[in-house]
Amino acid sequence: MTLQTILLAVGPGDADRTDELAETVIEVAAPADATVVLAHVFTQDEYNEVLENLEMDAESDQVRPDEVASRHSTIRDIQRELDEAGVDYDVRGDIGDHGSTIVELATGVAADRVVVGGRRRSPTGKAVFGSTAQEVLLSSPCPVTFVRSAGEDED
Repeated sequence: MTLQTILLAVGPGDADRTDELAETVIEVAAPADATVVLAHVFTQDEYNEVLENLEMDAESDQVRPDEVASRHSTIRDIQRELDEAGVDYDVRGDIGDHGSTIVELATGVAADRVVVGGRRRSPTGKAVFGSTAQEVLLSSPCPVTFVRSAGEDED
């Protein structure tokens, strides 16, 4: 199986693991010369909050989720690392339920791999990754790589 497209899905909890996410996707994408689709999925409330923080006009026809995602600090941090590694990427933004929207994006871009972040869980919590990660792991149209922050304390 050749890797042509890797979907790296980031969300509100990923600001503390951008290095690990970028490193993981670079390790896979660079040798395969694959394109990374760097995607940020917002719930409607998150999207409205980011628009407000970025002082963007929510009523403007110019404001699209792709543009909002490209201006988000988590995306910009990962973009810098992908640029330094010479990995090609596209930025996507979407609004919806995190898990199902990531799966829809993976299907829509014909992803060969999905990379998602998560946090370390207690022994009990290990049975369930978390609603977003679990939905992506169970419903993705392709293999999923789960990345957690280095040095994270257990819950």
